[in-house]
Amino acid sequence: MIRQPQDDPDAGWIALLPPPPPPTPLGCEESVGSVVVGAGLTGLAIARRLAELRPGERVAVVEAQRIGYGASGRNAGFVVDLTDFAASMAPPDRERYVRVARFGARCLAELVALHAIECDWDDRGFLRAAAGEEGRRLLARWLAWLDAAGSRHRWLDAEAAAAVTGTRFYRAAIHLPGTVTVQPAALVRGLARSLPPEVEIFEGSPVRRIRRLTRRGAVRPEAGFEIEAGGGVLTCGRLFLAANGYTPGLGFLGHRASPRWSFGSLTRPLTDGEQRRLGGQPRWGVLPCDPGGSTVRRTADQRILIRNTFHYTRDLGVDGEVRRAAGERHRAAFVARFPALRDVAFEYTWSGLYGTSGNGQPFFGELAPGLYTAAVFNFAGIAMGTAAGRLLADLALGSGSPLLEDLRRLPLPSRLPPEPLRSLAGRRQVARQNRQAGAYL
Repeated sequence: MIRQPQDDPDAGWIALLPPPPPPTPLGCEESVGSVVVGAGLTGLAIARRLAELRPGERVAVVEAQRIGYGASGRNAGFVVDLTDFAASMAPPDRERYVRVARFGARCLAELVALHAIECDWDDRGFLRAAAGEEGRRLLARWLAWLDAAGSRHRWLDAEAAAAVTGTRFYRAAIHLPGTVTVQPAALVRGLARSLPPEVEIFEGSPVRRIRRLTRRGAVRPEAGFEIEAGGGVLTCGRLFLAANGYTPGLGFLGHRASPRWSFGSLTRPLTDGEQRRLGGQPRWGVLPCDPGGSTVRRTADQRILIRNTFHYTRDLGVDGEVRRAAGERHRAAFVARFPALRDVAFEYTWSGLYGTSGNGQPFFGELAPGLYTAAVFNFAGIAMGTAAGRLLADLALGSGSPLLEDLRRLPLPSRLPPEPLRSLAGRRQVARQNRQAGAYL
């Protein structure tokens, strides 16, 4: 039985947008060239590229919820090329990863400009910052990693970091000019609106069953697939899974993808007086170097974002008590950084499901003849998920490139232990991550 997502309904980025038009669920039987499961960044990139390579051939995207309602619209909005996992890879793999991720970032920049997508695209650069001694040691290692990746960077001491953020919480930081932050839900919606006419999205259409078709009584790759979703059925020659953390719920990658929940909170907008009291620059973002530390942003509409805390469960949803506990940790992190703003309330606290792997590698490729997936982006899927989606369509339609070879040559995600050891290890890992945060949450 295919398990269905159970995201909480009040994700801040999504709630701040105007209500979307009513969904168009699948309600009939249709035959198309390709079906894409999932209308997040990866699924939309797959669909767009398929339409570019095969103009006139129909592509159906089926989404259990609404466009961007999963991790693509719930993340912190950092378009990251060199991730924490990638930084510690062997140099050849790190170089491949960065090339692919930068390609994804370029694709997004071009689409945002071409289609005038309003998503608070800000390329002035975010910070990697350290509050504690361990974070400071890791921040120093980042200098070598950034040099190896050819990334521009500028070291900031505590005073310079405070001049940007308005808080003296950080001991040092590295500014990365040209890196990007976005309003992620607005980005996903804008990308969906700009898809070619060959692509049709069916929202509110959870997949109930996936079946390979037979020909002359035998299962043959050329026979294609039948997908029962919503109130209808699709048949297709190629099937793409773009569900990231939900992929094991579809019955795939359970031995390589581990679900992780993370949590975000957004304050109400700061008043003019609160903005003056805070000081610093009007927009900025911080990725932590401290283990378990908080991701923090000051947004275009003058809200403060806090993201921290991890949770493991095999369920495809978390209950309200878990979210409330995460919100309390967000409040502690907020007050530690901005004591003069302790009276500023959070307007939204939400959860998001992400796919992670034991070795930090994404999964990319053909699961079976005609069945493809790109998933497991380890909390950094905006750039890599976009690139992987586009290149997955290239792989399926035989359009080769050096970037496709880069992605195919990355190591596979490491295999996970069987249950119940898998769940036991997952719970222990997130408990350790939350405990490590300590004073630098």
